[in-house]
Amino acid sequence: MGEYRETFKRTEQKYLLDEQTYRKMIKELSGYAKVDQYGKTTICNIYYDTPDHKLVRRSLEKPLYKEKVRVRSYGTPSKGSTVFVELKKKYDGVVYKRRVDMSLEQSDAFSSERILPMKNPQIEKELAYCFSLYEGLAPAMYLSYDRIALYANDDPEVRITFDSNVIYREKALDLSRGVWGSELLDKGERIMEIKIAGAMPMWLVRILDKLDIYPTSFSKYGAAYQKEMTNKNMEKESVYCA
Repeated sequence: MGEYRETFKRTEQKYLLDEQTYRKMIKELSGYAKVDQYGKTTICNIYYDTPDHKLVRRSLEKPLYKEKVRVRSYGTPSKGSTVFVELKKKYDGVVYKRRVDMSLEQSDAFSSERILPMKNPQIEKELAYCFSLYEGLAPAMYLSYDRIALYANDDPEVRITFDSNVIYREKALDLSRGVWGSELLDKGERIMEIKIAGAMPMWLVRILDKLDIYPTSFSKYGAAYQKEMTNKNMEKESVYCA
């Protein structure tokens, strides 16, 4: 993936688009933003949580402060591949993200035995503290999606991403096991996310207003968790009724 940033501070706003609105949005953006050097990328994640799913349940309550821990890869990794261990915090609408690169094997050793590669001691200590704070923190869900990312012509800090083909599963929680599982979104739906370090540019405000696109509160992990809980409850009811 070339150079990468280890720390971020920005606001992130999500929007849920149908196929028609997505195509209109891409057309409107053509004069203001361009696709980044990676084009379409498959992003794979393992989200960590406690046995009672404390992190995702707290996130769904929409508190002032929340955090999540995940391991991310770009594409399906194999032995020796680089992955990113990330700690993402959100306070009062502002996102703070810390991440450090590790080999796939190092990330496994970190999550299971808390062995630190010491590539960035400060970030790794923050991650280690999070693991000590939440008892039983462990892989809880695999989640992947295809992403197209654009950045503004006049400000590369303004990024607009479109995620589709969102896949999740609660078993085989290993990034190297590949992309498979259940679909999260309806056919043609995409999650658009606008990531900015400052104020949203007026040209982008005008486009959103023109297309009647409004923000929504949406978490991929949260939505997948809720969908799984609904499915499990339906199964229990089916067994009970039988």
